[in-house]
Amino acid sequence: MSNTTSNPSSSPSQERDQEQEQERDQREQENARELGAAGSQLSTAPREEAMADLPAMGVIGWARWFWRQLTSMRVALILLFLLSLGAIPGSLIPQNSVDELKVQTFKDAHTVVTPIYEKLQFFDVYSSVWFSAIYILLFVSLIGCIVPRTGTFVGQLRSRPPGAPKRLTRLPAYTTWRTGAEPEQVREAALRMMRKRRYRAHVTGNAVAAEKGYLREAGNLIFHIALIVMLIAFAWGQLFKSEGAKLVVEGDGFSNTITQYDDFKSGSLFDNDSLVPFSFTLDDFIGTYEREGPQVGTPRTYEAHVTYSEGAYGEPQKKVIKVNEPLVVDGTKVYLNAHGYAPVVSVKDGRGKEVYKAAVPLLPIDNNVTSTGAIKVMDGYRDKNGKKDQLGFQAFFVPTFAGNGQGTMFSQFPAADMPVLALNGYHGSLGVNSGIAQNVYQLDKTKMTEFKGSDGKQLKERLLVGETMKLPDGAGSITFEGIQEWASFQISEQPASGWALTGAIGAIAGLAGSLFIQRRRVWVRAVRGADGVTVVEMAGLGRSESARLPEELADLAVTLNAEAPTAPDTETDAAEASTAEPAEGAEK
Repeated sequence: MSNTTSNPSSSPSQERDQEQEQERDQREQENARELGAAGSQLSTAPREEAMADLPAMGVIGWARWFWRQLTSMRVALILLFLLSLGAIPGSLIPQNSVDELKVQTFKDAHTVVTPIYEKLQFFDVYSSVWFSAIYILLFVSLIGCIVPRTGTFVGQLRSRPPGAPKRLTRLPAYTTWRTGAEPEQVREAALRMMRKRRYRAHVTGNAVAAEKGYLREAGNLIFHIALIVMLIAFAWGQLFKSEGAKLVVEGDGFSNTITQYDDFKSGSLFDNDSLVPFSFTLDDFIGTYEREGPQVGTPRTYEAHVTYSEGAYGEPQKKVIKVNEPLVVDGTKVYLNAHGYAPVVSVKDGRGKEVYKAAVPLLPIDNNVTSTGAIKVMDGYRDKNGKKDQLGFQAFFVPTFAGNGQGTMFSQFPAADMPVLALNGYHGSLGVNSGIAQNVYQLDKTKMTEFKGSDGKQLKERLLVGETMKLPDGAGSITFEGIQEWASFQISEQPASGWALTGAIGAIAGLAGSLFIQRRRVWVRAVRGADGVTVVEMAGLGRSESARLPEELADLAVTLNAEAPTAPDTETDAAEASTAEPAEGAEK
């Protein structure tokens, strides 16, 4: 009677599957022992440790465990993904570092989510605690990952390809034949062939060992080093950057000092004394626009002609600044941002004395450069009785007027084909002496009284160039003298931008190398068989399964076979002449 017992719940098919799985595991373990050093170190990646190998719990143990996790490639990719996610709110939500006015407008329009966003620091994403933490952890993770892998890679470069495994038939790509050439001749021919194909090759024992594709690991390291360069360049640029805006009317100029900027922002470590000394004058702005077709009104020429000089005593030079073609002075770039019109107006007081004449920049509100703004006469004005007063005018300008009776005051075209200036005036206190900063394009009418016409209604007039609006009760007049154009410039200094570009190019090149270059090894063994005929075996091993490896091995075999041709007695099975027994599925 048999003592064998079986599990009644398991079926014969399940038992067969279990047996096959056990056999497969045994074969894999046997293959690993057979390959030995030949199948190792095809990558610089650190080996995964089993959970049972974790250090004993304790401060040092936990620190070592945390460091291994932080410096693993898996965590580095997770942190890189989190950094990308963290940049999303910085792109969608207005940032204080870019435009505080837009942030305040957003807060006023979204009162429900604003407190949540403030607690999450969504209005200052790139300087927030959580974004900085991800950034620093990613930086440390990449360094901790690269340093040991670099040492491993350097060691691989200094070492020779390992010797051939005992059984080449166990490798994924394999071929063999018998030849009448001597084993030494075959090995010499194989060595020449491998070196000609740019393999690192040498003779070890009765075989030639060759390896190729080291640039795969080099590309992997370059990719990670480039990421570190980009992170450092980004941080350096944020800490030492400067950026400001300046609106310049034709004929006026700009000098690169803090007091000249309309708006200026800088990094926390930026020194105001480090501004690059230069100046420029806006000689002319030229803008032409498409007049027909579906793209009517689209700019065709959009350029600012300037005269600039470097340093305090530099020679004047001419330059045309276009969109995406900035003026560059010692690392500082001057970009052309926007364009608009500045109506030239003159104001006379009640006694007929001209007290104000200037080109007043107005801000566009649509693509056809319909513009609004304010004209402020703060000093020198006296009414008909000689009493000091201040004047303010709300201005609405259209470069191309639709015409009377058309029912619209909006511009029909960006060019100044028919300029019209609409004004309504006020007198009183402009509030400029209160010490509170004012927007130059807005009129504070809190302490002002509007002028009224003879009909008792608010005084409003539309003026063509050369026309004058008379103020009531002998208060004076305002004349629309002509038009000048203005251009808005962004002056920015972004240090380390060249390093960031270099890092980006290096990352792309490294990633391409790590993806498209295959690390592989080839062995050619030539030994004399029992019957005195030389048996040649060739086998290849790659880091990952690839159809290119068998094809490459076949090409090498054809080339070597030309110098060590197959022996005439091909009836004998080559596998029998070999001391190795081919594994199941091996190529022949």
